[in-house]
Amino acid sequence: MAALCRVRHRWKRTNCIQLLTRNLTGTFDYDLVVIGGGSGGLACSKEAAQLGQKVAVLDYVEPSVKGTKWGIGGTCVNVGCIPKKLMHQAALLGTALKDAQKYGWQIPGPISHDWSTMAEAVQNHVRSLNWGHRVQLQDKEVKYLNVKGSLLDEHTVKGSTRTGKEIMLTAKNIVIATGGRPKYPTHIPGAVEHGITSDDIFWLKESPGKTLVVGASYVALECAGFLTGIGLETTVMVRSIPLRGFDQQMAGLVTDYMEAYGTKFSWRSVPKSVDKLSSGVLQVTWTDEQTGKDQRDTFDSVLWAVGRAPETKTLGLEKVGVKLNKESGKILVAADESTSVPNIYAFGDIGEGRPELTPTAIKAGKLLARRLAGQTNELMNYDNVATTVFTPLEYGCVGLSEEEAESRHGKDSIEVYHAFYKPLEFTVAERDASQCYIKVVCKRGGDQRILGLHFTGPNAGEVTQGFAMGFQCGATLTHLKETVGIHPTCAEELTKVNVSKRSGLDATVTGC
Repeated sequence: MAALCRVRHRWKRTNCIQLLTRNLTGTFDYDLVVIGGGSGGLACSKEAAQLGQKVAVLDYVEPSVKGTKWGIGGTCVNVGCIPKKLMHQAALLGTALKDAQKYGWQIPGPISHDWSTMAEAVQNHVRSLNWGHRVQLQDKEVKYLNVKGSLLDEHTVKGSTRTGKEIMLTAKNIVIATGGRPKYPTHIPGAVEHGITSDDIFWLKESPGKTLVVGASYVALECAGFLTGIGLETTVMVRSIPLRGFDQQMAGLVTDYMEAYGTKFSWRSVPKSVDKLSSGVLQVTWTDEQTGKDQRDTFDSVLWAVGRAPETKTLGLEKVGVKLNKESGKILVAADESTSVPNIYAFGDIGEGRPELTPTAIKAGKLLARRLAGQTNELMNYDNVATTVFTPLEYGCVGLSEEEAESRHGKDSIEVYHAFYKPLEFTVAERDASQCYIKVVCKRGGDQRILGLHFTGPNAGEVTQGFAMGFQCGATLTHLKETVGIHPTCAEELTKVNVSKRSGLDATVTGC
């Protein structure tokens, strides 16, 4: 044992001397080490490698509380955007099947959905993306290490394998892009033991059955939407407001449509406990804050969508001096993604004040790689980033909400143009279009620069993406009105808005 201890001590001493020598001489194992193999981390590492940098990327996924595991690619690929959009599409197809009968399609017998078939197809696609990422890293000569990374100093990363083996890597620059994971309300008895999160829902082999979704974020509403759409009884429990941070009029239209679509909502309700009954079902007890009374119901699954926590706790950040926002746990970053420690950078969901969106992380990662390689000084522009909530009636937006515009510019300094419209696709199908709505928030006076654009309706992401480019060019209401629409489309209604809220006139679109 004494001999073994001497060997270990000698290894540690030699290893420390080796690291010290590298730091003093300025030579490192890599030009760049990226901790985190999500969309942003992969984009950064591949861009750096293409610019001639020697790069390693460390990626390690802790299984969820329920034991769910997945491969490289981060949240978006494995438990976020990709599987979510595919399951949303499954729900849209169910609605299309109902519409089809009005269009003359003869569909014999009742329509039913098989979760296992859908889940297997979605999971196989995700696995193909995992493989694709591995191949791309190999092709671009990025060293991929399936280890958990943590910081020892501003140039040194320790990697730990599942079996406990440790490796040391030194780098001129270190980038942290570890993202976040869903939170559990640990103060609620039974929440952890009996609940699941978005880390699990897409990898279930069997249908979740009757589901309670707790939370009203876009994650909560998107999951509730596709679960309802494939025929599962679904309830959303909302403590305060839906889609916090989004335009609240638009959020109301989204939830109104969902309620009409079949999703149940339990408003101003706070869960108290989750108990598993002998029958196997989950009994949830909650307080209705409108009446002050406790209520109970049983569900097959409880999905917690009550926020996300940054993956910072095991990185050793405070030990090396990287400053965090104590409240959020996110890393404090400058405009160039630098942290409080030289040579250590962070971006994506883990950065304080950054949008938690895949495309911003990808672009920020590429720009950071270019700056570190001395190719550019261009910084990421986080203003006017478009996004879409893939609820049954999709909601796309770019720029300021009406509330934000009022707060920044004053109510008398903005003009809001709006319209209720009916998608042509809804007419023959006799679908209600009460929540299909457009809002364009403008600076009042002059050329009426557009501050925010909001759209609920079919294919909202496709519509919003096109108009988002105009924001980078200083789009005005005049520009919008001078644009000739494509007929017949939902997007063309944006080029025809002319009724302001201030006028009090009916904003319902009539005619062709």
